[in-house]
Amino acid sequence: MSKVLFIVSGATYWVLNDGTRYATGYWAEEFANPYKMLTDAGHDVVVATPGGAIPNVDMMSLRPSMAGGEKGALELEEIIRSAEVMRRPLQLSDVRLEDYDAVYLPGGHGPMSDLAWDADAGRLLTEQLLSGNPLFIVCHAPASLLVTRIHGESPFAGKKVTGFTNEEEDEVGLASRAPWLLETDLKEKVHVKYSRGPKWEPFMVEDGNLTTGQNPHSAAVLGDRMLQLL
Repeated sequence: MSKVLFIVSGATYWVLNDGTRYATGYWAEEFANPYKMLTDAGHDVVVATPGGAIPNVDMMSLRPSMAGGEKGALELEEIIRSAEVMRRPLQLSDVRLEDYDAVYLPGGHGPMSDLAWDADAGRLLTEQLLSGNPLFIVCHAPASLLVTRIHGESPFAGKKVTGFTNEEEDEVGLASRAPWLLETDLKEKVHVKYSRGPKWEPFMVEDGNLTTGQNPHSAAVLGDRMLQLL
C-alpha cells in the first residue's frame, strides 16, 4: 500500500483587513473525505504542519448547514475524532518527500494565514512538482503556491490550476474583508492558468502531476483521483 503526506494548516485564525481575528483552521470535509477514502483502501496517511502544530478544524465546517445535514456533520466529526495522525503531526521542516507516494493539501481559510507564507511548504511543493510524483491541492490550499516564488518567479507559473473563487469568497461574506483574494493572487502573482467551474460544484483540474480542486465539494473528487493513481 502507499503512503500519502497531508500538509495541513496549523492556523487557528486569519487576520482580516480591519484587524479582526477570524476563527478558522482546516475545512472538515476537505480533510475527512480523502482521509477516509485512502485509509479505507489500506493506504497510510501522515500529517505535517508548520512547526508541528496540532491542526484546528474550522468549526463552521462542522455545522449541519455546511456538512450536508446533521448526519453528514456527525460523520465528519467521527472521522476527525478517529484520526490519530492529526494529534501527532510532523513538522514540515522534518518531512522527507522520498518517504511518500503522493502529497495532498486540504484547505479552509487556515492556509491563507500560514501555508501561504511558510518557506518549508514552498520548498516541499516545489520539490514535489519537480519530482513528477502526484500533488493534490484543494480549495484555499493553493494559497501555498504563493510561497513557491523566488525573486517573484514560481515553478507553478503557467500551470493549469483551480481554487476557491472570488465569487465563492464573496458569498461566504469575506471577499470585502479579506486582506487578499486567492483567485486574484494566483493569477496576478503566481501567474497560473486559472480556471473554474460553477460555484459550489465539484471541479478538478489536472496538469501533469498537479491536480487542484475548486472548493470543499471537490475534495472527494480529488480523493477518487488519488485512489486511481495510487
